[in-house]
Amino acid sequence: MLNATVAPRGLAVAPHSLAAQAALSILREGGNAIEAMVAAASAIAVVYPHMNGIGGDGFWLVMPPDGEPVTIDASGPAGSLATLDRYAGRERIPFRGADAALTVPGTVDGWRVALELAGELAERPPLPLPRLLSDAIHYASQGMPVTHSQVAATRAKHSELEHIPGFAESFLVDGRVPQEASLFKQPKIAATLSRLAANGLDDFYRGELAGSIAADIGRLGMPVTAADLAGYRARRGTPLKLAHSTGEIFNLAPPTQGLVSQMILGISDRLGLSTVEADSADHIHALVEATKRAFAVRDSQITDPACMRIDPQACLESAALDREAAAVDMARAAPWGEGKGPGDTIWMGVIDESGLAVSFIQSIYHEFGSGVVLPGSGINWQNRGASFSLDPGHILALAPGKQPFHTLNPAAARLSDGRTLVYGTMGGDGQPQTQAAVYSRYAVFGQGLQQAVSAPRWLLGRTWGDTSDSLKLESRFPQAVVEALAERGHEVELLAPFSETMGHAGAVVRHPNGVLEGAFDPRSNGAAAGF
Repeated sequence: MLNATVAPRGLAVAPHSLAAQAALSILREGGNAIEAMVAAASAIAVVYPHMNGIGGDGFWLVMPPDGEPVTIDASGPAGSLATLDRYAGRERIPFRGADAALTVPGTVDGWRVALELAGELAERPPLPLPRLLSDAIHYASQGMPVTHSQVAATRAKHSELEHIPGFAESFLVDGRVPQEASLFKQPKIAATLSRLAANGLDDFYRGELAGSIAADIGRLGMPVTAADLAGYRARRGTPLKLAHSTGEIFNLAPPTQGLVSQMILGISDRLGLSTVEADSADHIHALVEATKRAFAVRDSQITDPACMRIDPQACLESAALDREAAAVDMARAAPWGEGKGPGDTIWMGVIDESGLAVSFIQSIYHEFGSGVVLPGSGINWQNRGASFSLDPGHILALAPGKQPFHTLNPAAARLSDGRTLVYGTMGGDGQPQTQAAVYSRYAVFGQGLQQAVSAPRWLLGRTWGDTSDSLKLESRFPQAVVEALAERGHEVELLAPFSETMGHAGAVVRHPNGVLEGAFDPRSNGAAAGF
């Protein structure tokens, strides 16, 4: 039996238990879901430093108890020095080093905008910023136990990153990979978070901290300037909305691939998904074929919203989804090209006693981002800009001030029976696929929430260091399902029973009677914490 965590007053899910507990402590003190998420976001930036940090980007999907959802795009654009001329003669932007650290980090300003929204929604004075960041500051200064995930990522990327400025000093211990469960301290990040707590989050972009950051990025030769930092603002927006047979589903608009996640669910809904057996070959085939259709739209259309040639919401209209579904052969796998590859990030969800719900994702893109760590502040800079193209005619062509494509897309739904659901996962190409697995299992087939997250998963696409774009299945699937998928033409590859390749998913549900239910991914170090 796989039991979800249940609670009556507040519940948080995170891929690291200390982040979930940081959120819970804020809920217990009367903070709302947004304040709790800022606490969790700062904590997980410290305790899962290989997957996210304050040098990265974030996206918020906030679901008020009543009224329309609100999104926050906290992703930064390419720096003003990030020109095609700078990378002339190269086939692509490098994934590591100063030239990979080419976009403004948006995460911290996303926290600021989210807290402004929290103040508008709250009926009491906000909790002070030093309290929200206190757990993160403690774990950074006093140390946090190193996870197996961090050890594995450090070992795998050690030779690739050890010569990148600041990496060895920040992430190795005496030149070696840290030992699992040893205490890992990050004194520079502790000092940086303490400065933000004292001076306010705006200090990152337009204060003393911004001056330190600008000096370091100048010395390291990164394509971002002080003016780029000072000009950055995270933006509120409106989510994409899908009318589904189970209710309304929400996700982030471009430059994220939220449209992909919506299209997969919309197409499979029209393929009669609810009439097949859960976790059968029919279930997986329908979602995989819908994924191929959605990826085709993604790769030809999704970019910086200012450069989009289509209206993404129009792709979710009934006629458009009907056309996509009609192109799917339920008896045969369609050919496809190649994916974008994986990405390391974190998803977290919080719902408070009032019903305010938050679906949130935060990332530095690849493990350890660009690998560049600023000497003054200890900030590990993301490499999200590596998703730009150096082909001037490409939809993702690099240009100063342009937003890069993002795999990040936190999701939420209001089901027809009154339940509110927030859910998501890490994992690049796997994000929309795992979202489809979790949502269909829970909302379409009626599986328990924890079962929906823990059950074996699949991934169409490539993993780190792997050029294969096969359909990867965890080996817990029955052999009959594996054989049936192969017979339909899928290039099936089996992975470990609980593979971190499949990402760290999670979900939180509020039932109409106010009871909260949460599920975390056993592939992670996570927890669902409630009271």
